[in-house]
Amino acid sequence: MAKSAKAKKPRTAYVCQACGHTEARWVGKCGQCGEWNSFVEEVGAQPTCGITSVGGAQSRAEPIALDEVEVLPAEARLPTGFGEVDRVLGGGLVPGSFVLLGGEPGIGKSTLLMQVLAGITRTSAGRADVLYVSGEESVSQTAMRARRVGAGGTHVKVYAETNLERILQAARRDRPSVLAVDSIQTMHSDLLDSIPGSVGQVRECAARLLSFAKSEGVPTILVGHVTKEGSLAGPKTLEHVVDAVLQFEGEGASPYRILRAAKNRFGSTQEIGVFEMRSGGLDEVVNPSQLFLAERPMGAPGSVVVASAEGSRPILVEVQALVAPAAAGVGRRTAAGVDGNRVALLMAVLAQRAGCDMLAQDVFVNVAGGVRLTEPATDLGVACALASSYRNAPVDARTLVFGEVGLAGEVRAVNLADVRLSEAAKLGFNRCILPAQNRDRLDEDFGLELVAVRHLQAALDML
Repeated sequence: MAKSAKAKKPRTAYVCQACGHTEARWVGKCGQCGEWNSFVEEVGAQPTCGITSVGGAQSRAEPIALDEVEVLPAEARLPTGFGEVDRVLGGGLVPGSFVLLGGEPGIGKSTLLMQVLAGITRTSAGRADVLYVSGEESVSQTAMRARRVGAGGTHVKVYAETNLERILQAARRDRPSVLAVDSIQTMHSDLLDSIPGSVGQVRECAARLLSFAKSEGVPTILVGHVTKEGSLAGPKTLEHVVDAVLQFEGEGASPYRILRAAKNRFGSTQEIGVFEMRSGGLDEVVNPSQLFLAERPMGAPGSVVVASAEGSRPILVEVQALVAPAAAGVGRRTAAGVDGNRVALLMAVLAQRAGCDMLAQDVFVNVAGGVRLTEPATDLGVACALASSYRNAPVDARTLVFGEVGLAGEVRAVNLADVRLSEAAKLGFNRCILPAQNRDRLDEDFGLELVAVRHLQAALDML
């Protein structure tokens, strides 16, 4: 009697859950990213991904000249009904685009996504149906949240499912105008035996959803979790394959939220959208400058208004600084909303070039409203706020400051000076301290007293 064939053992591999690096056996430390105890055994078939078409048309096997490619017109973009979201996306959702939305737990990702989907159906006057796939909530829970934020409607369909094969089957059957998956870490495919959220599952599910978006021309939005360090969870390839990476940010105690693009193949990565979280959902903030300056104290030392430009949008915010005696003789440095290394650099420049030696004191810098400033044009405003607190001399409440500060104490020119001044004039400011080179290039004064400076010391003397 012939012996029965021995069952073939499934092939296994150990995959780092931090970076996706694969080893044949378990190791304690990942040689790729350096993480400890991050390897998990995964069993299953090799992930498969094939993009057969782009934009809904069959792809060609041969190379094609760029001049022969039919480019989608600008009006082909799908407006979301939220001007702030459209601004960040570059004008709306591109057909067949693949978007990843990430943010801290409880920041409002699902709320924003639900309101965006409802906005798409409103702007299309009922011609667009959207499909919202929830892997974290039941249908009734999703409907309860949708009604709370006023995002109901017969054109928004909800599907509580985590199996990728069933999700793709429903999407191909219903052919929605937009597909939203909340979240990619809860999805799993039958082709792999690993648990949902593992590197293999995230990579496989994202690859097949990408293939669906490109082949069917359906814009697809994924919600992604973040790690404790604030980066998007899952393999780095997830951020590489998507067309846009949107980050939803905000301070825990602040009602304001900021949407920015870390990657965008169809628009700028410099634009931001500002929202306010209320009991009825997220509201757009059309004029964030006025909102951020509404509670500004008048005549307080260490308070300076700076003009920051995020993309083409100017935002006026208040920078607060506090210089206090050090308790143990060693100064502390605390910065919120600005880079702490940049604050330390400006303190050194103030000490060496402007006679404000605060290196041995406690220094605290904060940007009111929970905004994060990243561009060098805010250097002069931060330096003036530090000097104002150090000398206990308040800055005029109707004075605006912007400019980049170099190590020699020079004030360098910045871009979009006219846009910043125009915004300041709308909000009632009557004076501006700005780089001399920017002043020389301006053709009008915008109704403001423009004080041109070439050195940090001159700016402090003017203030």
